[in-house]
Amino acid sequence: MQTNLESFFCIQKKKKKKKKNKKKNKKKKKKKNKKKKKKKNKKKNKKKKKKKNKKKKKKKNKKKNKKKKKKKNKKIEMATDNDIS
Repeated sequence: MQTNLESFFCIQKKKKKKKKNKKKNKKKKKKKNKKKKKKKNKKKNKKKKKKKNKKKKKKKNKKKNKKKKKKKNKKIEMATDNDIS
C-alpha cells in the first residue's frame, strides 16, 4: 500500500506528464496548422501567379495583334497605291 506522500508524488508526476503532453500536442498542432497554412498560401499564390501571367499574356497578345494589324493595313495601303499608279 502506498503512503500518502508516495501517492501525492505519484499524482504530481502524472499531472506533470499530462501537462507536458498537452504542451507537446499543442506544439504539434501549431506546427501542423502552420504547414497547412503554408500549403494553402502556396496554392493561393500559384493561382494568383497564373492569373497574373494570363493577364500579362493577354496584354502581350493584344499588343502583338495591334502591330500585326498595322503591318497588314500598311501592306494593303501599299498595294492600293501601286494599283492606282
